Amino acid sequence: MREPLTVAAVQPVWAGVDVPANVREHARAIEQADVRLVVFPEFSLTGYDLDAPPLAADDQRLRPLVEACRVAGSVALVGAPIRHEDGREYIATLAVAGDGVTVAYRKMWLHGAEFDRFSPGDKPAVVTVDGWRLGLAICYDAAVPQHAADSAALGIDAYVASTLYGPGADSAARRDAHMRERAAAHGIWVVLATAAGPSGSFAQTSGGSGIWGRNGEPVAQAGCNPGEMTVTLLS
Repeated sequence: MREPLTVAAVQPVWAGVDVPANVREHARAIEQADVRLVVFPEFSLTGYDLDAPPLAADDQRLRPLVEACRVAGSVALVGAPIRHEDGREYIATLAVAGDGVTVAYRKMWLHGAEFDRFSPGDKPAVVTVDGWRLGLAICYDAAVPQHAADSAALGIDAYVASTLYGPGADSAARRDAHMRERAAAHGIWVVLATAAGPSGSFAQTSGGSGIWGRNGEPVAQAGCNPGEMTVTLLS
């Protein structure tokens, strides 16, 4: 029988364009959370800076994340720009475990100025952790019902979104509606890690990371401040 999955959705304190400092902040959060799955927002390692240099899965600056995951027994999903060997660049989710880093997913539904630099990913992706099938989404993906539907068709247990929403009540309401609707439409858990405080070109973001149950009701939700996290047991 599959065991419940402990999950943390983290709103890291952004350290500007300093990737090693952001890595240290992520590692600290992984250690503090002490759960099996730790989820971070879109572009979490660089901030939402569309000019940030790409990272690679074998970038030695990511080694502290690998070590933190090894010690905690965690899998972490972190956000960064990447460059494919053919030269195309993507907005990506990297999966970090105690044995290394892999590119887990490339954002499919780009938005606004992202088209000026990045290519869209070509298909949904599933990461499996302890028998839990997790469909991955990055920001605007989660605003597109078809993306969740295509991910759900792969037989997922949870829809895991790494996002950034702007500040203000309207943005927060849109954020929560997206997550509630994706959960209720497909009868799956939804996990949201979204930025709080400043991130790259955004002077402020919404916060409000959380987890929604299969019926669309919120189970746990963080506030609007950077450094907060919310932890839940998926069962």
